[in-house]
Amino acid sequence: MKIIGSFVSPYVRKVLACLELKGLDYEVDPITPFYGNDEFGRLSPLRRIPVMIDGDFSLTDSSIICAYLDETYPGHALLPAGPCDRARARWLEEYADSRLGDVFIWGLFYQKMVHPRVWGEPGDLARVEQTLAEEIPAALTYLEGEVPAEGFLFGDIGLADIAIASFFCNAAYADFAVDAARWPKVARYVRDTLAHPVFEKLLQLERIQLSASIAGRRQALIDAGARLTGETFGVKEPRRGIMRL
Repeated sequence: MKIIGSFVSPYVRKVLACLELKGLDYEVDPITPFYGNDEFGRLSPLRRIPVMIDGDFSLTDSSIICAYLDETYPGHALLPAGPCDRARARWLEEYADSRLGDVFIWGLFYQKMVHPRVWGEPGDLARVEQTLAEEIPAALTYLEGEVPAEGFLFGDIGLADIAIASFFCNAAYADFAVDAARWPKVARYVRDTLAHPVFEKLLQLERIQLSASIAGRRQALIDAGARLTGETFGVKEPRRGIMRL
């Protein structure tokens, strides 16, 4: 199985964590979203990541990929058994992907990390201020009423936990931390979820991608255990490193 997408994407991270929970072997082609060649455009018409290739079958969109994994492969269940809990888990995954994605990725991470590092220009500081002052507090207040005081949402760790916690990785990269005095349940929940073993390997690879320069990033990934392949979905690179995980 192959996953196309950047390690620091919360949507890619969600899929990879679910693959780890399922104990499945996979490879990662660390492509940047919205770019790629014509073949990538065919696999992902919106040029978004992740893309999953499982044999001769391919899918895009992290929620659809995770649903496919849970329905196709045995092992750790990603969703709870009961219909009410399953519906709530799907809603919390959607809330994470939509609302937390908007505030933590577009309102914070993109402005503070992507703009200066990729485009060489400052982000929208007014949007960062509004995000920190209004939008993030509202989202955390909602989550404070949804997450448990101990453990995970539905017993063992599952898709909803992974989806929510994943966005807090990107928030941390943008120097945001949850105020434990104001939102104690969220702070505990995020800390314990990100400490789960499924995230350990993934966070190590993310640190490599974030710490390497643009010129050295590909070699850093190769040095971390990648192998080369002649197949590429990227642009302006004759070969692309593939992480075997």
